[in-house]
Amino acid sequence: MASRLYSSSLSNIPLFLSISTPSPSSSSSSSSCNRNFKFKPLSHLNQSSLHHPVTNSSSSSKTKIWVNPNRAKSKPFRTKPFTSRSRFLLQLAASLDSCDPTQEQVSAILNRLGDKDIAEKDAVFILDKMVNPKAAFVVLRYLRDKVQHVRYNGVVLYNVTLKVFRKCNDFEGALKVFDEMLQRGVKPDNITFTTMINCARMSAIPDKAVELFEKMPGFGCEPDAVTCSAMVYAYAQTNHVDFALRLYDLAKIEKWPIDVMTFSALIRMFDLSGNYDGCLNVHLEMKSLGVKPNVKTYNSLLVAMLRGKRHWQAKIIYQEMISNGVLPDYTTYSTLLRVYTIAQYGQDALRVYKEMKGKGMNLTIDLYNVLLAMCAKVGANDEALEVFKDMKSSGTCHPDVWTFSALSNVYSNSGKVSKVEGVLDEMIKSGFEPNIFFMVSLVKCYGKAKQIDNIVNVFDRFLNLGIIPDDRFCGCLLNVMTQTPKEEFGKLINCVEKVNTKLGYVVRYLVEGQDSDENFSKDASELLNSIDAEAKKPICNCLIDLCVHLNLPDRAHILLSIGLMHGIYRSMQSRSQTKWSLHLKNLSIGAAMTAFHAWINDLSKALESGEKFPPLLGINTGRGKLKNSSKGIASILESHLKELNAPFCEDPNEAGWFLVTEEAAKSWLESRGSTQSIAALDSMVLNAPSMALPH
Repeated sequence: MASRLYSSSLSNIPLFLSISTPSPSSSSSSSSCNRNFKFKPLSHLNQSSLHHPVTNSSSSSKTKIWVNPNRAKSKPFRTKPFTSRSRFLLQLAASLDSCDPTQEQVSAILNRLGDKDIAEKDAVFILDKMVNPKAAFVVLRYLRDKVQHVRYNGVVLYNVTLKVFRKCNDFEGALKVFDEMLQRGVKPDNITFTTMINCARMSAIPDKAVELFEKMPGFGCEPDAVTCSAMVYAYAQTNHVDFALRLYDLAKIEKWPIDVMTFSALIRMFDLSGNYDGCLNVHLEMKSLGVKPNVKTYNSLLVAMLRGKRHWQAKIIYQEMISNGVLPDYTTYSTLLRVYTIAQYGQDALRVYKEMKGKGMNLTIDLYNVLLAMCAKVGANDEALEVFKDMKSSGTCHPDVWTFSALSNVYSNSGKVSKVEGVLDEMIKSGFEPNIFFMVSLVKCYGKAKQIDNIVNVFDRFLNLGIIPDDRFCGCLLNVMTQTPKEEFGKLINCVEKVNTKLGYVVRYLVEGQDSDENFSKDASELLNSIDAEAKKPICNCLIDLCVHLNLPDRAHILLSIGLMHGIYRSMQSRSQTKWSLHLKNLSIGAAMTAFHAWINDLSKALESGEKFPPLLGINTGRGKLKNSSKGIASILESHLKELNAPFCEDPNEAGWFLVTEEAAKSWLESRGSTQSIAALDSMVLNAPSMALPH
């Protein structure tokens, strides 16, 4: 009856009360992790047992409870002060811990108890104080045959022995004791299973904890609150999401004790299922229950935020960690370094790097490489060279192909042709073949130096080495074209055509102007459909920049429309009752300004049609700077707004936003008259870098 009550209670509670449940796809993926796993329904859990922290098997009476005398909650059971007998037994336990775990040594020590039968309470006391599992097993076998009036077929002696193995996280040894119990016909009870499950848990073998938990009904045992709480960890660790969440929710309802290890396991479980909000919610619940996160908890959170690309959230978590006095370890620093380098938080990444060096931590070659690559992306060229110098002098890491590629990117950003060529020579001497990433660095550097013939030469050289350029490399060539005189275009178009004939066809017709808008739209659409997903936006950005460079505003608008139609430019506009917005983040200058003028033209049409405007209109340019430039889209847009005498003003409360009221916008739009061309943007684009996707 009790089992049925518990089963009903468990099945009626939601899987997840205050934390978002994983998506169905996440659940299916988690269950596939253990295809041989067969879970028995939780109906064997007894509701009445949940309210008693320590219980025995269902067939046993309450008098069978053994209480650990060392636990704080056992003080009421202590009826006698520490006696000389206790001190004598303590000395015996210490001697047994330090002796060789042989029958002879153990017998010699325990013979001091005398020739008479040994009292079970003395045997339990000795085993309870021991910490050497190998010796404890031998002691158990000796005492088992000497104890008078053994209770319950000796299960108490076995349980206290298992506790020694749990102290040392020796699950294999505990399993041997458990197997001997069964062979001798000693029936395990709740305490046996709880001790074994916690031993498996502490030994980081959660699948064994699950296996033991499922054996309990076969021995007439019903898990108590302590065991069920431990199983939240075990099921979370084995990624059995449904069972972990059922027990976790019940633990909160029944107020079972949940330790920091269990919370860390739940965070990792949600991380694996891609539920990063779930990770953060577990963290909040943990703190609300008064459980203090430790370094492993924070590391689990940081890894989840790294995987979920929640870079800003990772930074907040780290700040909380420091303010709570939790000292970061190597995992903390290495995870943070990856978070900051991916997010291009240059100063934060370099600060973490300096802290690691200051604490004598050795970076791996991968960490050095991601740091160098980030420095190249954010333009921290001097810092990159210092990092490279540190790496070479570390004695633990040696440059590899990715190191040289990142270093070449650093010099390429500065247009130092001789330095990049020097890195190439050093790379080859070190036994590494150059790759596509190095090829991009060389092309960018030669492009800055207007050495188009060298671009063609290095292109042919790399082709001969068997290096096949990809679509993203073509974006680099297009980027160079936006900085190149038109008479040099033919050389670069030839290179593009060798990599992607469709792209070469579109570029050639842009340059030569031999196609109608209708045919161009069809060809450009087919092109963008055919290239890799990661290259779509960079290629489209570069093509729009090229149109602006060639004074082809109509073609630029066509490309922007195609990009919007194919979802390349997502969420570029947003509308609410109070605000209409244009979002220009992550666009090249040409694409951003083309989008801006298209938006202004749309506003003019809306005004002409009598559409109701909201109280506020805004343009969001983002806060960042353009790659290898001291300017961002915000500063370039601001200059252009002044040229157009547009009444947009920078928002003093939020960087990157330009706002205008409904009345001011209408007045300005009416004064503009007909729609205007973007041809005037040519000079602006010539002096600003494109957004070709870096390798």
